[in-house]
Amino acid sequence: MNYSRLISGGGRLLRRLCTAATAAELPNKKANLYRRLADLEKTGGTVSQTLNQYIIEGKALGKDELERCVQELRKYRRFHHAFEIMEWMMMRQINFSWDNYAVYLDLVSKVKGVVEAENHFNSFPPPAKNKYTYGSLLNCYCKELMLDKALSHFDKMDEFGYLTSLSFTNLMSMYMRLSQPSKVPQLVNVMKERKIRMTEFTYILWMNSCAALNDLGEVERVYEEMKREDEDKIDWKTYSNLAAIYIKAGFFEKAELMLKKVEGVMKPRQRETYHFLLSLYAGTGNVKEVYRVWGTLKKITPVTNRSYLIMLSNLRRLNDMEGIIKLFKEWESRHVSYDSRLVGVAVQAYLSQNMDKEAVLVFEEALKSCRGPFFRIREMFMASLLEKGQLDGAMSHLEAALSEASDYKYQPSPQVVSAFLKYYEEETDLDGVDELSKILRSHNFDESYIKTCITASESSPGIHTVLKEDSYVNQAHENL
Repeated sequence: MNYSRLISGGGRLLRRLCTAATAAELPNKKANLYRRLADLEKTGGTVSQTLNQYIIEGKALGKDELERCVQELRKYRRFHHAFEIMEWMMMRQINFSWDNYAVYLDLVSKVKGVVEAENHFNSFPPPAKNKYTYGSLLNCYCKELMLDKALSHFDKMDEFGYLTSLSFTNLMSMYMRLSQPSKVPQLVNVMKERKIRMTEFTYILWMNSCAALNDLGEVERVYEEMKREDEDKIDWKTYSNLAAIYIKAGFFEKAELMLKKVEGVMKPRQRETYHFLLSLYAGTGNVKEVYRVWGTLKKITPVTNRSYLIMLSNLRRLNDMEGIIKLFKEWESRHVSYDSRLVGVAVQAYLSQNMDKEAVLVFEEALKSCRGPFFRIREMFMASLLEKGQLDGAMSHLEAALSEASDYKYQPSPQVVSAFLKYYEEETDLDGVDELSKILRSHNFDESYIKTCITASESSPGIHTVLKEDSYVNQAHENL
């Protein structure tokens, strides 16, 4: 049971629960450099060019400032740029602390893969192979669900006396993602036996594992234990997590009681908490409370594109079409920068109500206002047009998306390919299947990708013979 999907951002709930600061909270002299780095995706250029230019301008650039920028970029999942900062630091022979090595290892894993992270770890000088870097590599294994390596590495850390509460938390998170929630309470017992401190995050994972096992009574027992043993660790994140559990179980009154507790302990200008409240109240179906929280958020802090996106997405969940139209128009009149994600929500809402003309108008305006990408929005149109039997229009969007792909990493989702296959099945158009296969190959989508689409499709196997036979013939040529 993945009740964290109830919260905007889905499985990102646990990663985001402990995130509160924003870039604007950096000191002004720090924000100047960070803003330049954060804008690289729009302005172009490289991290090294930006840092070198900063120095040329006569500005002091200390290690603390670089570390702060790395921290912010990681928080917003700008891993490549964060990695490049650390590469620049190494090139400049800036001394790394032990936790710098740990962060670097994590970034290597995210940018270049776990194998490369292992190679870097093995190349570290002996003093750098400590509880921090061992812990970082364990986290890499757990993130990639490499169970055997994670457990073996965990045992090594145990031998060296490097295990911490975070080590156990990493394993717990991995087991939850592997749909093995029963392993989490076992690890909790080991922590208690060894007198390793329980963290707020440990309690959250423990409660989540009980919820996944459909044992709401045990969830509440864990919460009572937390109140008794570690009450100081309870904050809005704990209450939000409990609310999500209650919503998934259908206990909306209990969920709203927890949400009132969230409002009672949250900081007045904590925008991220308001985002959670919007999503959780939407999960209870309480439209009135969603609008109340939205109104409060707008009064206390500047509303960002992200805030509008979350509110718009929740109105979509609540099927509040009138609210969606009004809010989207409000955003259009107030936005500082254009955000295609909001367009996607609006288009999806319009198409779901067969308001095709309105969806097209919104999309045409987006094409004029920003450079995209628009792949997923085009896929919405593809699916809608195929349902209406309008193959030419759907194919036009597919070809447009593929032609835009030169500047972005894009491949048609298995779901949209599946929609095309379903259309051909219903029309018994085998030539169309062949044409689709050729289009995909002409844009360098290999056989493995096409096979994945075939597997993902819910269409009957018979209609896929053209794709399967083509795959077989191409494989035979490769073996000549």
